[in-house]
Amino acid sequence: MFKIGIGYDIHRFAPKRKLVLGGVVIPYKKGLLGHSDADVLLHAVCDALLSALGQKDIGRLFPNTDSRYKNISSLKLLGKVKAMLDKKDFFVGNIGAVILMEAPKISSYADAMKKNIAKVLKIDESCVGITATTQEGVGEIGRNNAAAAHAVALIQQKRVDT
Repeated sequence: MFKIGIGYDIHRFAPKRKLVLGGVVIPYKKGLLGHSDADVLLHAVCDALLSALGQKDIGRLFPNTDSRYKNISSLKLLGKVKAMLDKKDFFVGNIGAVILMEAPKISSYADAMKKNIAKVLKIDESCVGITATTQEGVGEIGRNNAAAAHAVALIQQKRVDT
């Protein structure tokens, strides 16, 4: 059985925060504001996987009202989602994601992001695709006030031989 899910996340930029995308700290003058590390890429990936499983989104599973998730690495949240996949006997076939932001340019960090995601999900890096685009100056993202990410996930149920 194959299932497909879609995820999306957006966070505003804020001073005195680290910019974390795909579990990679990227040197920049500001970071993303959120209860956790505000990693929009991993949040979108988590939601895509949860959507494919037919589960609640990360905002309901790991709410910002719960102190356990304050400043948590989103790689840990992805690990919790992976455990949910395992429990239901699913594995990840493919992740595709696009990051929407004006600055900084992230192309030199994309391979490290892929490696982090693949490691947590226990899949080959070739099964993770990450692209980036700008908003051409349009909207909050275009004015560099926010960053967002979209992700799709393909999961497959493990074959059980009888």
